[in-house]
Amino acid sequence: MSAPQKHIVTYTASAWGHARPLVHLSARLVKLRPVNVTILTNTAYYTRITTELARSFEPEDEEHANRIRVISINDVAFLRSDEGDKAFEEAWKALVEERELVCTQTGTRFPPLPKPQAIILDFFAIDGYNSVRAISGNSVKAFTWHPGSTYAMFYLFGPESLGGKGNIRLKAEEIVRQTGRSFDDVVREIAFSPPEGEVVRIPGMAPMYAHEYYPQDFNIPDEIATRIFPRVFETLETVDGAILFTPESYEPEAVKAYKGWFAETGRPAYVSGPLLPSASKKTANESEKKLSKESAEIQEFLDETLKTSGEKSLIYISFGSIFWPVKTPEKMWAFLDVIMELKKPFILSHASPFASITDEIREKVKAYGKGVLSPWTPQQLILDHPATGWFVAHGGHNGVTEAISAGVPQILWPFGGDQPLNAVHIADQLQIGYELIEVRTGHGLKPIYRNGRKPVGTIEALKAEAREVLSKAFGEDGAKKRERLQALRKAVNSEWEDGGASKRDMLAFLDSL
Repeated sequence: MSAPQKHIVTYTASAWGHARPLVHLSARLVKLRPVNVTILTNTAYYTRITTELARSFEPEDEEHANRIRVISINDVAFLRSDEGDKAFEEAWKALVEERELVCTQTGTRFPPLPKPQAIILDFFAIDGYNSVRAISGNSVKAFTWHPGSTYAMFYLFGPESLGGKGNIRLKAEEIVRQTGRSFDDVVREIAFSPPEGEVVRIPGMAPMYAHEYYPQDFNIPDEIATRIFPRVFETLETVDGAILFTPESYEPEAVKAYKGWFAETGRPAYVSGPLLPSASKKTANESEKKLSKESAEIQEFLDETLKTSGEKSLIYISFGSIFWPVKTPEKMWAFLDVIMELKKPFILSHASPFASITDEIREKVKAYGKGVLSPWTPQQLILDHPATGWFVAHGGHNGVTEAISAGVPQILWPFGGDQPLNAVHIADQLQIGYELIEVRTGHGLKPIYRNGRKPVGTIEALKAEAREVLSKAFGEDGAKKRERLQALRKAVNSEWEDGGASKRDMLAFLDSL
């Protein structure tokens, strides 16, 4: 059989919530059409990605699986770096010139494939996009991969006509010209220090103060804040199209507005969510367990919790692979104190490189006997387990869609990015979960537009709120939210069925190449 001629390349930032869904999109693409997909990654993520990819293929899917190759091109382990950008540039040139690539993780030499028809780039991969244009011009279609809530794109990176900031780079450069201030300082002010009292109005979302987009005082590294944020808008204005990691049924008004924005310049925007393993649950779970050293302990703990505490009794806590209350870790421990006070079993994932678990906390949890601390958890296995009742999370889009697909309601503790928008949408607009308010710090302590509430921000206030929210969650109010969630779950999980929006859009994407 001759090799498929169409070739798609994917490349994402080193954030698991960005990378994981793109892995499963790659698997779905080769199942929809006879295409080749090259996944470019780094040594830190190589094993995770290959293990994750296996969750979408049964043994009999070998023909499809063989059309995907995972190639590590560098050993950069965070969101971006000059070394990583250079490695991508060299890899892209080799792909366009139809030369072999060597995986830096395994040493495997990959033979040339036909020149790619398209590349799907993380919207944070600004320098990668520039390399694509510099090397291949318009001969290869470049699509931005947006791994977050569509709502969040408008204010943070969208046009002013949709409530956004517009071109931050140009605005910052003009202020620098007028004042002589440093570019980095001006960008941080525009991007992360909203004017007092500014109200943001975007499609499909209730009005919010601009400061509500920054509920936590969490330092964004300069490499992201000053190298990436100011250039996202102009990149979005020049890509050939967009692929949104969102289920259309979750945020239909936002998707409609985003597609309308791109349609103004004759460009497509496609939806693709949810993106979960497309193999059987058994295959998916077995591979996911390989990603966590504590998988056996966690599986045993979940099964024991089901026996001793019953269904929907456990609280699962995770802030993803990056976020953590770095400046106020005492709020995390206060929240755990309330969970233990209420005698609820829990699992806490602390995957963030900024997380630090003291010996005192470890001993307290060990003495409690109904909690597990883990640096990396098999999240989908936990969410699918009948013992799991609630998911306390930061509100990143990957976790949000995984929880909705599993039918597990959420208690949200957002930090920034798309998380505050997901929190408002879930807690207020859809009423399928809760948002914690007293966990806020920094700008987050200012008033909330929709109800006038001003967080107190103390440990005492947080504990009181935690008791109230958890009591509601495990009571009648939580049961009503869980019931409402099931209707959305059904709609979201049908997006990849025949006639579903994501399957429709991804077929259209492939057929356009």
